[in-house]
Amino acid sequence: MKLLFDQNLSPRLPRVLTGIYPESLHVRGIDMRDATDTQIWEYAKTHDFVIVSKDSDFQARSLLYGSLPKFIWLRVGNCPVNQSKNYFGNIPSRFILSPRTKHSPI
Repeated sequence: MKLLFDQNLSPRLPRVLTGIYPESLHVRGIDMRDATDTQIWEYAKTHDFVIVSKDSDFQARSLLYGSLPKFIWLRVGNCPVNQSKNYFGNIPSRFILSPRTKHSPI
């Protein structure tokens, strides 16, 4: 699984998670720091990424436009990168990833 981290998450996360999700990226790493949600959505869809964000706009977009790309709505407050890392240890059991992606139980 390739994760694409939105600008509202630390750009250090892909590096910290490289052992679990080696192909993951942050939008800053692909010159999309100021990209719109639509641009991020299309990039993820085209390049087979799962979007990870704290932004509820992606949740609304997933309900409007369907299953691809998948979306993980990280619903936690501000926390250190090392704490964030713990949320990604086992995504299939910690998050709901359905065709009409719901919210995470976190």
